Amino acid sequence: MTDVTDGVLHTLFRSDQGGHEQVVLCQDRASGLKAVIAIHSTALGPALGGTRFYPYASEEEAVADALNLSRGMSYKNAMAGLDHGGGKAVIIGDPERIKTEELLLAYGRFVASLGGRYVTACDVGTYVADMDVVARACPWTTGRSPENGGAGDSSVLTAYGVFQGMRASAQHLWGDPTLRGRKVGIAGVGKVGHYLVEHLLEDGADVVITDVRPDAVRRITDAHPQVAVAADTAALIRTEGLDIYAPCALGGALNDETVPVLTAKVVCGAANNQLAHPGVEKDVADRGILYAPDYVVNAGGVIQVADELHGFDFDRCKAKAAKIFDTTLTIFARAKEDGIPPAAAADRIAEQRMAEARGR
Repeated sequence: MTDVTDGVLHTLFRSDQGGHEQVVLCQDRASGLKAVIAIHSTALGPALGGTRFYPYASEEEAVADALNLSRGMSYKNAMAGLDHGGGKAVIIGDPERIKTEELLLAYGRFVASLGGRYVTACDVGTYVADMDVVARACPWTTGRSPENGGAGDSSVLTAYGVFQGMRASAQHLWGDPTLRGRKVGIAGVGKVGHYLVEHLLEDGADVVITDVRPDAVRRITDAHPQVAVAADTAALIRTEGLDIYAPCALGGALNDETVPVLTAKVVCGAANNQLAHPGVEKDVADRGILYAPDYVVNAGGVIQVADELHGFDFDRCKAKAAKIFDTTLTIFARAKEDGIPPAAAADRIAEQRMAEARGR
């Protein structure tokens, strides 16, 4: 047995991060598709989660990402009050180079072969147009265009939910749910981040941004010259007077290198899996930084795509996403009551809901 296989099996069957119900390795040589579909839990209903298309350094890294992301979706869907379990898929490769209609259709056939146990949607590297193609081969596809019976871009409500999480953080820490006069740093102003900028500016916040893509930064600064720009994430998190740090790119933003130098008093962003490893949440709390759990505040998108399965209504979805404000405050209260970090409090609430569902 290779080290890679042993590592995957250990994660699946013997680690605290495992417990997945099913992991499917998918390959279609004709189209070049290599994908991993991970179903963490169906206790609350069919697993729901997006499809990430990314040039992973190795197959092992892709599997690990699928496992972590799908587990996170179980907790996210539970905290969002959805009747869905957690799942996630990753397609291995550079979407700019290998994404084709044939590949997406092949992927759709693999999802369809699961018979509805997994419902897919957009994620990093996949878009509404891609889901329209996948849906031609798979009825269990959300995040489609309105022209094809879908809800469109789920980033809209993802950003709105993160904004509600920030408002709740401000209420908890400063006694007022407004971001007016607060300095907010956003790392990543792509699919979600640029919508978040709009909410913050409208609420009167001072915004600082950074992104590895110059065009993404220019889109913001051309429309809003008052927005400041940091050279990179390392500079952003050290910005003097920063009130809130919003990681909105890939995961692992809170780690042994970044936490000690954070100047922000609150971390609240759209990125998944912001805690690089177990124990980081305590390091954040020990520094007196309030952490709004990522899978709670970024649930607006999954609320939107889940609603698509029942006949999409934007106003209904926005009302549900607005409840992220109350949910975040509940988590902060539970954390204080139990004497634990907010991330642990959110986990306890989500695990309780899943356990109750399994017991029915």
